[in-house]
Amino acid sequence: MQEIGDLAASIHPGTFVYNIHLGPSAVADQRATFFGNLTTQLEEVCADLAAHPILSTAPAVDALGFSQGGQFLRAYIQRCNFPPVRSLVTFGSQHNGITQFQTCGPTDWLCKGANAILRGGAWSAFTQSRLVPAQYFRDPEDMENYLANSNFLADINNEREVKNEGYAKNLRTLENFVMYLFDEDVTVVPKESAWFAEVNGTDVTPLKERSIYTENWLGLKELDEAGKLKFLTAKGGHMRLDEEVLNSTFGNFFGPEGRSFDHGKQQKGPEEL
Repeated sequence: MQEIGDLAASIHPGTFVYNIHLGPSAVADQRATFFGNLTTQLEEVCADLAAHPILSTAPAVDALGFSQGGQFLRAYIQRCNFPPVRSLVTFGSQHNGITQFQTCGPTDWLCKGANAILRGGAWSAFTQSRLVPAQYFRDPEDMENYLANSNFLADINNEREVKNEGYAKNLRTLENFVMYLFDEDVTVVPKESAWFAEVNGTDVTPLKERSIYTENWLGLKELDEAGKLKFLTAKGGHMRLDEEVLNSTFGNFFGPEGRSFDHGKQQKGPEEL
């Protein structure tokens, strides 16, 4: 993270870089990526940013979210957005959730512990209030349980019958919403979730053919029509970032207050799909 922050500052000198954290140490922060209540965690982040002596005085900030951090930052915009976000860039995020939980490495005990809880049932109140990946689990063949029990994703995607109009209002304030999909991602299932696509078996329904877009539940249609919603691809597996992609991202979508953006195709870097 330090190297990425340094790169952003080298492209835009004077950039203030802040890494959102959920614990007092790296170990506690890593644990919070698996265990915790996302609603509570988000409330803590909102309070921390609103009280920050520098960020709270900024007219706007640019935000970069990796993997699940992408949908969490989107939730921050929808629920809080103070300080307001100007550009949101997400890499390999699970905007439409996951249908499978990740395979754990042989010594990844946090992951294994999380999966052990999942075996007790993804939709239980216990799991939905304590296990982070379960809170963005979404099975297209079990929408009844998802809509009834999801602690996080069903809400921030405005999928329930009663819509939160504030979510779309806040997201529409973005100057850029940039979503990167890793073309060889096997960690996120389905990888197309990075672009809000619906995947059911071998059937893939792109965002623009889904109700979340056509009925404008989140304001994504308006962002897209204004040229502010970008569907980009990065080569390789999950979170296999290279400097070229980061350079183009920071150059095209971040920058000083008052800069203008090209809402057609970006000026350089990976082409829009």
